[in-house]
Amino acid sequence: MLGMWQAIWMAIVQGLTEFLPISSSGHLILMSQILGINTDGGPLLEVLLHVGTLVAVFIVYWQDVWSLIKEGVLLIIDGVKYLINKKNNPFKMYTERKMVVMVLIASVPTAIMGLFVEAFLQDIFMSSTIGVGVTLLVTCALLLASQKIPVGHKTVEKATFRDALAVGIVQGIATIPGISRSGSTTVAGMAGGFEKAFAIKFSFLISIPAIAGATLLTMLKTDYAELAGNWAPYVVGVVVSAAVGYACIRTLLQLLKNNKFHYFGYYCGVVGVIALVGGLIL
Repeated sequence: MLGMWQAIWMAIVQGLTEFLPISSSGHLILMSQILGINTDGGPLLEVLLHVGTLVAVFIVYWQDVWSLIKEGVLLIIDGVKYLINKKNNPFKMYTERKMVVMVLIASVPTAIMGLFVEAFLQDIFMSSTIGVGVTLLVTCALLLASQKIPVGHKTVEKATFRDALAVGIVQGIATIPGISRSGSTTVAGMAGGFEKAFAIKFSFLISIPAIAGATLLTMLKTDYAELAGNWAPYVVGVVVSAAVGYACIRTLLQLLKNNKFHYFGYYCGVVGVIALVGGLIL
Protein backbone atom coordinates (compact mmCIF):
# COMPACT_ATOMS: atom_id res chain seq x y z
CA MET A 1 0.00 0.00 0.00
CA LEU A 2 1.28 3.45 -0.93
CA GLY A 3 2.26 5.60 2.05
CA MET A 4 1.74 9.36 2.36
CA TRP A 5 5.45 10.22 2.59
CA GLN A 6 6.36 8.05 -0.37
CA ALA A 7 3.65 9.79 -2.43
CA ILE A 8 4.93 13.23 -1.39
CA TRP A 9 8.56 12.25 -2.11
CA MET A 10 7.68 10.92 -5.55
CA ALA A 11 5.55 13.99 -6.31
CA ILE A 12 8.45 16.32 -5.46
CA VAL A 13 10.83 14.31 -7.65
CA GLN A 14 8.32 14.30 -10.50
CA GLY A 15 7.59 18.02 -10.26
CA LEU A 16 11.28 18.96 -10.06
CA THR A 17 12.68 16.73 -12.77
CA GLU A 18 9.81 16.84 -15.28
CA PHE A 19 10.35 20.50 -16.16
CA LEU A 20 13.85 21.42 -15.01
CA PRO A 21 16.29 20.38 -17.80
CA ILE A 22 17.90 17.55 -15.82
CA SER A 23 15.96 14.45 -17.03
CA SER A 24 13.28 12.99 -14.78
CA SER A 25 13.70 9.42 -16.05
CA GLY A 26 17.46 9.56 -15.62
CA HIS A 27 17.21 10.74 -12.02
CA LEU A 28 14.65 8.09 -11.09
CA ILE A 29 16.95 5.36 -12.43
CA LEU A 30 19.98 6.74 -10.60
CA MET A 31 18.13 7.09 -7.31
CA SER A 32 17.01 3.50 -7.61
CA GLN A 33 20.31 2.00 -8.83
CA ILE A 34 22.91 3.96 -6.86
CA LEU A 35 21.11 5.26 -3.77
CA GLY A 36 18.77 2.32 -3.39
CA ILE A 37 15.76 4.64 -3.02
CA ASN A 38 12.41 3.12 -3.89
CA THR A 39 11.15 5.15 -6.85
CA ASP A 40 8.41 2.75 -7.83
CA GLY A 41 5.06 3.96 -6.58
CA GLY A 42 3.21 1.79 -9.07
CA PRO A 43 1.51 2.67 -12.37
CA LEU A 44 -1.44 4.37 -10.65
CA LEU A 45 0.80 6.89 -8.87
CA GLU A 46 2.75 7.42 -12.12
CA VAL A 47 -0.46 8.29 -13.95
CA LEU A 48 -1.68 10.71 -11.30
CA LEU A 49 1.67 12.48 -10.89
CA HIS A 50 1.76 13.09 -14.64
CA VAL A 51 -1.74 14.55 -14.34
CA GLY A 52 -0.34 16.90 -11.69
CA THR A 53 2.49 18.09 -13.92
CA LEU A 54 0.03 18.64 -16.77
CA VAL A 55 -2.03 20.83 -14.44
CA ALA A 56 1.09 22.94 -13.84
CA VAL A 57 1.53 23.53 -17.59
CA PHE A 58 -2.18 24.37 -17.93
CA ILE A 59 -1.94 26.97 -15.15
CA VAL A 60 1.18 28.72 -16.47
CA TYR A 61 0.08 28.69 -20.12
CA TRP A 62 -3.69 28.58 -19.66
CA GLN A 63 -4.37 31.13 -22.41
CA ASP A 64 -2.24 29.22 -24.92
CA VAL A 65 -3.73 25.87 -23.86
CA TRP A 66 -7.27 27.20 -24.22
CA SER A 67 -6.36 28.60 -27.64
CA LEU A 68 -4.94 25.22 -28.71
CA ILE A 69 -8.12 23.40 -27.64
CA LYS A 70 -10.47 25.94 -29.22
CA GLU A 71 -8.54 26.29 -32.47
CA GLY A 72 -8.03 22.54 -32.65
CA VAL A 73 -11.78 21.97 -32.62
CA LEU A 74 -12.35 24.76 -35.16
CA LEU A 75 -9.57 23.34 -37.33
CA ILE A 76 -11.36 20.00 -37.54
CA ILE A 77 -14.72 21.65 -38.27
CA ASP A 78 -13.31 23.94 -40.97
CA GLY A 79 -11.33 21.06 -42.44
CA VAL A 80 -14.50 18.99 -42.85
CA LYS A 81 -16.34 21.95 -44.39
CA TYR A 82 -13.44 22.50 -46.78
CA LEU A 83 -13.48 18.87 -47.91
CA ILE A 84 -17.24 18.98 -48.47
CA ASN A 85 -17.30 22.27 -50.36
CA LYS A 86 -13.90 23.79 -51.18
CA LYS A 87 -15.34 26.68 -53.17
CA ASN A 88 -17.60 28.14 -50.50
CA ASN A 89 -15.43 27.25 -47.49
CA PRO A 90 -11.88 28.51 -48.10
CA PHE A 91 -9.42 27.10 -45.58
CA LYS A 92 -7.81 29.78 -43.41
CA MET A 93 -4.48 29.45 -41.59
CA TYR A 94 -3.90 32.19 -39.02
CA THR A 95 -1.47 32.46 -36.09
CA GLU A 96 -3.41 30.55 -33.42
CA ARG A 97 -4.32 27.80 -35.85
CA LYS A 98 -0.72 27.58 -37.05
CA MET A 99 0.37 26.88 -33.47
CA VAL A 100 -2.06 23.95 -33.29
CA VAL A 101 -0.62 22.45 -36.46
CA MET A 102 2.95 22.98 -35.24
CA VAL A 103 2.20 21.16 -31.97
CA LEU A 104 0.59 18.28 -33.90
CA ILE A 105 3.53 18.04 -36.31
CA ALA A 106 6.00 17.96 -33.42
CA SER A 107 3.97 15.24 -31.68
CA VAL A 108 4.14 12.72 -34.56
CA PRO A 109 7.89 11.92 -34.45
CA THR A 110 7.74 12.03 -30.65
CA ALA A 111 5.10 9.30 -30.59
CA ILE A 112 6.90 7.12 -33.14
CA MET A 113 10.31 7.42 -31.51
CA GLY A 114 8.85 7.12 -28.02
CA LEU A 115 7.33 3.74 -28.88
CA PHE A 116 10.64 2.63 -30.40
CA VAL A 117 12.60 3.63 -27.29
CA GLU A 118 10.10 1.90 -25.00
CA ALA A 119 10.26 -1.28 -27.07
CA PHE A 120 14.01 -1.55 -27.62
CA LEU A 121 15.98 0.78 -25.34
CA GLN A 122 14.00 1.37 -22.14
CA ASP A 123 14.99 -1.89 -20.44
CA ILE A 124 18.66 -1.35 -21.29
CA PHE A 125 18.78 2.06 -19.62
CA MET A 126 16.59 1.03 -16.67
CA SER A 127 19.40 -1.23 -15.47
CA SER A 128 22.41 0.78 -16.65
CA THR A 129 23.78 3.68 -14.61
CA ILE A 130 26.61 3.92 -17.14
CA GLY A 131 24.12 4.45 -19.96
CA VAL A 132 22.27 7.14 -17.99
CA GLY A 133 25.62 8.75 -17.13
CA VAL A 134 26.48 9.01 -20.83
CA THR A 135 23.11 10.51 -21.76
CA LEU A 136 23.28 12.99 -18.87
CA LEU A 137 26.63 14.14 -20.27
CA VAL A 138 24.88 14.60 -23.64
CA THR A 139 22.32 16.79 -21.86
CA CYS A 140 25.19 18.65 -20.21
CA ALA A 141 26.78 19.36 -23.61
CA LEU A 142 23.48 20.57 -25.07
CA LEU A 143 22.77 22.95 -22.20
CA LEU A 144 26.28 24.38 -22.15
CA ALA A 145 26.15 24.84 -25.93
CA SER A 146 22.94 26.86 -25.59
CA GLN A 147 24.85 29.93 -24.41
CA LYS A 148 26.75 29.94 -27.73
CA ILE A 149 23.61 29.94 -29.88
CA PRO A 150 22.92 33.32 -31.54
CA VAL A 151 19.83 35.13 -30.28
CA GLY A 152 16.83 34.09 -32.37
CA HIS A 153 13.83 36.18 -33.32
CA LYS A 154 11.32 33.64 -34.61
CA THR A 155 7.91 33.50 -32.96
CA VAL A 156 4.95 31.47 -34.16
CA GLU A 157 4.43 33.89 -37.07
CA LYS A 158 7.88 33.27 -38.56
CA ALA A 159 8.49 29.69 -37.41
CA THR A 160 7.95 26.99 -40.02
CA PHE A 161 6.40 23.54 -39.89
CA ARG A 162 9.86 22.17 -40.62
CA ASP A 163 11.06 23.86 -37.42
CA ALA A 164 8.27 22.14 -35.50
CA LEU A 165 9.18 18.77 -37.01
CA ALA A 166 12.84 19.21 -36.01
CA VAL A 167 11.91 20.01 -32.40
CA GLY A 168 9.52 17.04 -32.39
CA ILE A 169 12.30 14.70 -33.53
CA VAL A 170 14.50 15.97 -30.70
CA GLN A 171 11.65 15.42 -28.24
CA GLY A 172 11.38 11.85 -29.51
CA ILE A 173 15.10 11.30 -28.92
CA ALA A 174 14.64 12.75 -25.42
CA THR A 175 12.48 9.77 -24.45
CA ILE A 176 15.83 8.03 -23.87
CA PRO A 177 16.48 8.20 -20.09
CA GLY A 178 19.08 10.81 -19.20
CA ILE A 179 18.33 13.20 -22.06
CA SER A 180 16.25 16.09 -20.78
CA ARG A 181 13.05 16.64 -22.73
CA SER A 182 12.60 20.28 -21.72
CA GLY A 183 16.31 21.06 -22.10
CA SER A 184 16.84 19.41 -25.47
CA THR A 185 13.66 20.78 -27.07
CA THR A 186 14.33 24.30 -25.81
CA VAL A 187 17.89 24.18 -27.16
CA ALA A 188 16.60 22.74 -30.46
CA GLY A 189 14.14 25.62 -30.76
CA MET A 190 16.84 28.18 -30.02
CA ALA A 191 19.15 26.53 -32.57
CA GLY A 192 16.33 26.81 -35.11
CA GLY A 193 16.16 30.56 -34.54
CA PHE A 194 13.30 30.66 -32.03
CA GLU A 195 13.10 33.58 -29.66
CA LYS A 196 14.01 32.32 -26.17
CA ALA A 197 10.56 32.85 -24.68
CA PHE A 198 8.92 31.16 -27.67
CA ALA A 199 11.40 28.27 -27.58
CA ILE A 200 10.53 27.37 -24.01
CA LYS A 201 6.81 28.01 -24.51
CA PHE A 202 6.76 25.68 -27.52
CA SER A 203 8.74 23.13 -25.52
CA PHE A 204 6.12 23.11 -22.77
CA LEU A 205 3.15 23.12 -25.13
CA ILE A 206 4.41 20.09 -27.07
CA SER A 207 4.93 18.35 -23.74
CA ILE A 208 1.14 18.27 -23.28
CA PRO A 209 0.35 15.65 -25.96
CA ALA A 210 3.61 13.81 -25.13
CA ILE A 211 2.83 13.52 -21.41
CA ALA A 212 -0.88 12.97 -22.04
CA GLY A 213 -0.16 10.19 -24.54
CA ALA A 214 2.28 8.41 -22.22
CA THR A 215 -0.22 8.80 -19.37
CA LEU A 216 -3.04 7.36 -21.45
CA LEU A 217 -0.97 4.29 -22.34
CA THR A 218 -0.23 3.75 -18.65
CA MET A 219 -3.87 4.28 -17.70
CA LEU A 220 -4.91 1.41 -19.96
CA LYS A 221 -2.68 -0.94 -17.96
CA THR A 222 -3.53 0.43 -14.50
CA ASP A 223 -5.59 -1.16 -11.74
CA TYR A 224 -7.58 1.50 -9.87
CA ALA A 225 -8.75 -0.78 -7.06
CA GLU A 226 -6.31 0.68 -4.51
CA LEU A 227 -7.95 4.11 -4.74
CA ALA A 228 -11.01 2.79 -2.94
CA GLY A 229 -9.30 2.29 0.41
CA ASN A 230 -6.21 4.49 0.13
CA TRP A 231 -7.07 7.56 -1.92
CA ALA A 232 -5.48 10.30 0.25
CA PRO A 233 -1.79 9.76 -0.74
CA TYR A 234 -2.72 9.85 -4.42
CA VAL A 235 -4.65 13.10 -4.09
CA VAL A 236 -1.81 14.70 -2.11
CA GLY A 237 0.64 13.46 -4.75
CA VAL A 238 -1.29 15.18 -7.54
CA VAL A 239 -1.42 18.48 -5.62
CA VAL A 240 2.27 18.40 -4.67
CA SER A 241 3.45 17.49 -8.19
CA ALA A 242 1.33 20.30 -9.65
CA ALA A 243 2.64 22.86 -7.12
CA VAL A 244 6.29 21.86 -7.52
CA GLY A 245 5.91 21.68 -11.31
CA TYR A 246 4.40 25.18 -11.39
CA ALA A 247 7.28 26.59 -9.30
CA CYS A 248 9.83 24.89 -11.57
CA ILE A 249 8.30 26.28 -14.76
CA ARG A 250 8.32 29.80 -13.32
CA THR A 251 11.93 29.36 -12.17
CA LEU A 252 13.02 28.06 -15.55
CA LEU A 253 11.38 30.97 -17.36
CA GLN A 254 13.24 33.43 -15.14
CA LEU A 255 16.59 31.65 -15.58
CA LEU A 256 16.19 31.62 -19.34
CA LYS A 257 15.35 35.31 -19.30
CA ASN A 258 18.50 36.01 -17.27
CA ASN A 259 20.70 33.85 -19.54
CA LYS A 260 21.32 31.28 -16.79
CA PHE A 261 19.65 28.34 -18.52
CA HIS A 262 23.01 26.68 -19.15
CA TYR A 263 23.72 26.44 -15.40
CA PHE A 264 21.80 23.17 -15.35
CA GLY A 265 24.44 21.81 -17.74
CA TYR A 266 27.06 21.91 -14.99
CA TYR A 267 24.73 19.99 -12.70
CA CYS A 268 24.03 17.34 -15.35
CA GLY A 269 27.76 17.06 -16.00
CA VAL A 270 28.54 16.39 -12.34
CA VAL A 271 25.70 13.86 -11.96
CA GLY A 272 26.67 12.21 -15.25
CA VAL A 273 30.26 11.70 -14.09
CA ILE A 274 29.05 10.34 -10.73
CA ALA A 275 26.76 7.91 -12.58
CA LEU A 276 29.62 6.74 -14.81
CA VAL A 277 31.96 6.23 -11.87
CA GLY A 278 29.23 4.58 -9.82
CA GLY A 279 28.34 2.28 -12.68
CA LEU A 280 31.95 1.19 -13.11
CA ILE A 281 32.59 0.64 -9.40
CA LEU A 282 29.29 -0.88 -8.24
